Amino acid sequence: MTITHNLGFPRIGVQRELKRALEAYWAGNLSAQALDDTGRELRARHWQLQARSGLDFVPVGDFAWYDHILEWTTLLGAVPARFAQSDKEAVDLDTLFRMGRGRAPKGTPAAACEMTKWFDTNYHYIVPELVPQQSYRIARSYLFDQIREAQALGHSVKPVIPGPLTWLWLGKGDAFAQGAGDVAKLALLENLLPVYKEVLRQVKALGVEWVQIDEPILGLDLPGPWREAFERVYGELAQAGVRVLLASYFERLDENIQVLKGLPVQGVHIDLLRAPDQLNDVLAVLGDDQVLSLGLIDGRNVWRTDLDRARAVAEPLAARLGDRLWLAPSCSLLHVPVDLDAEKELDAELRSWLSFATQKLDELAWLADSLSAAPAPATQEALQRQRSALQAKKESARIHNGAVQARLEASAGLARNRRPFAERIVVQQEKLRLPAYPTTTIGSFPQTAEIRVSRRDWKNGALSDAAYESAMRKEIEQVIRFQERVGLDVLVHGEAERNDMVEYFGELLGGFAFTQNGWVQSYGSRCVKPPIIFGDVARPAAMTVAWSAYAQSLTDKPVKGMLTGPVTILQWSFVRDDQPRETTCRQLALALRDEVLDLEAAGIAVIQIDEPAFREGLPLRRADWKRYLEWAVDCFRLSTGAVRDETQIHTHMCYSEFNDIIEAIAAMDADVITIETSRSNMELLGAFEDFRYPNDIGPGVYDIHSPNVPEVEWMVGLMQKAAKRLPSERLWVNPDCGLKTRGWAETEAALVRMVSAAQALRYT
Repeated sequence: MTITHNLGFPRIGVQRELKRALEAYWAGNLSAQALDDTGRELRARHWQLQARSGLDFVPVGDFAWYDHILEWTTLLGAVPARFAQSDKEAVDLDTLFRMGRGRAPKGTPAAACEMTKWFDTNYHYIVPELVPQQSYRIARSYLFDQIREAQALGHSVKPVIPGPLTWLWLGKGDAFAQGAGDVAKLALLENLLPVYKEVLRQVKALGVEWVQIDEPILGLDLPGPWREAFERVYGELAQAGVRVLLASYFERLDENIQVLKGLPVQGVHIDLLRAPDQLNDVLAVLGDDQVLSLGLIDGRNVWRTDLDRARAVAEPLAARLGDRLWLAPSCSLLHVPVDLDAEKELDAELRSWLSFATQKLDELAWLADSLSAAPAPATQEALQRQRSALQAKKESARIHNGAVQARLEASAGLARNRRPFAERIVVQQEKLRLPAYPTTTIGSFPQTAEIRVSRRDWKNGALSDAAYESAMRKEIEQVIRFQERVGLDVLVHGEAERNDMVEYFGELLGGFAFTQNGWVQSYGSRCVKPPIIFGDVARPAAMTVAWSAYAQSLTDKPVKGMLTGPVTILQWSFVRDDQPRETTCRQLALALRDEVLDLEAAGIAVIQIDEPAFREGLPLRRADWKRYLEWAVDCFRLSTGAVRDETQIHTHMCYSEFNDIIEAIAAMDADVITIETSRSNMELLGAFEDFRYPNDIGPGVYDIHSPNVPEVEWMVGLMQKAAKRLPSERLWVNPDCGLKTRGWAETEAALVRMVSAAQALRYT
């Protein structure tokens, strides 16, 4: 009989219960016990939901208070010295929160650990900080506690833990070369593996049969020593005596398939959504007694599964492998919303095309039952519903827009190249008259409760269009006056009218749909509600011009027009699966090109087109980079290529490594790029220095993901480091990212200090 299991489930709750509990605890409005009770209730609910779907094993250990890598880092006791953690005591939850966000209700505030993207997703993790001869220990009991919790509720459990090689690969340290492939980090295995073995021994002692160990780095181009380390690592872990399912996802294995040959693990999971062609190569190295888990339900998108196609893959293997065939989603379901049943306002046609985490478990159950000798009538009916929905989607007139397709075909002839930056910057400076070390922010200002209430009431019809516009104009004027008072040089309108930097634009573009409760976790308590791109993308009318023009009318200082770039809208949406992503991105670029030209015509002299997801979209395999970078750069330039020389184009990127794609970033040819550097202590500037990046750059000096307010001296020091690497006349001073999630008190204090830092730099 085919076994079904799940690699992970969303933690946040269908109504974002975890987010609300975390933020209440951080604010001092919820006790530690009440927070723990919320986590316990969510885990129990989600285990029950998964068990009810018929899973043979439910995942345990996939729940996290901030992110799953930070959970594991603290279990290993790998707490940086600045957090003053005793090596004799357990790591508590407040220490975990201080590592993630810089402060917690208890404990001394400290600089938060670096945060970056989880492979090519919009989920983030806190980067482990590594030091030579680092010692490890079991410093938290959360994994064992949750196993006991689930077992007490009657569930068959499969603990989920990050693999030792993936955890090391993701880690960073001053003593190690930059780049995840530094082989020197492998020396840390000597102290790390005994702790892993002890974890597995304790798990086995709890009566656990299988442990899922995630090694997604098997989807990367691994240096030889890292590939060779798998045999040693899993040979040692086998001594713990528990059965191991080695899980890889997000990409094809390619040459890393040979790593699996003879590896002492009892099972292997592969992602057949991202890499359907690797199945036969994996079968060729699969041991006679090893389980093969097939990821056939898409864990990263929201469309219904073609179960006939999935069945065609699984059926021959069911006869060959028997109970050694396991079925699962492609990866953890934390990347999709919790439950489609929470969507009461989606129209019936669109809703029939969708599948969220809960529904994907149903699809998994139907797929498994369809392989049996006598599938249940309910399964047969479900399969027919899937077929009908997929066919209706394919034939729907809502998907295709002839005008968009015709314009796309003609877009090859549109201008993309501006005059050289050295010539443009002269006319821009003549127009803008900016001082040395000009100051700006990334775009958004705090979204207050009043703003959210106004938006909610307007959408619900309780506030008229005129009243809503008046409320937003009032917010914009307050933000403009605040920035003038503080002394910023290039202002923003604050984005009070925007619910999200992607969702806002999707609501104004054709081809998009929206949910009410389709939340997914980005990091910590930060949740996003990605729009769904189901059809051709068109811009019926201007989206931002009126707000930007109003803001500019209030001040003589330049106000940036704020747009989200085509690649980021693509990456942070659930994208249609019936055409190449490149095609959808070009449609987005054409829509944004119209918006850019309308902003310019309205007198907006500075236009920022944010692309924080540019590197996130980079394929995991280097062989695929060239094609992606070509079309991603082209889409950005398609958006910006028609503006006049005096119009200054900015872009923003955050929490990314740039050294390996710096040529592509330069090819985007933005006049100014702002990047995250405060958590990484200006580390990212090395790429721009080595490349001799020719355009202006704003290295972030204020970490907006932490409530800590930076000192003036700290920011001056960061910029002085930057000035040693890059010409000072090319440097801007700005925060790491937008200020939407921050409070006004800390925002004002931080920006006052940031302007003071810029002034100090100008006169030294």
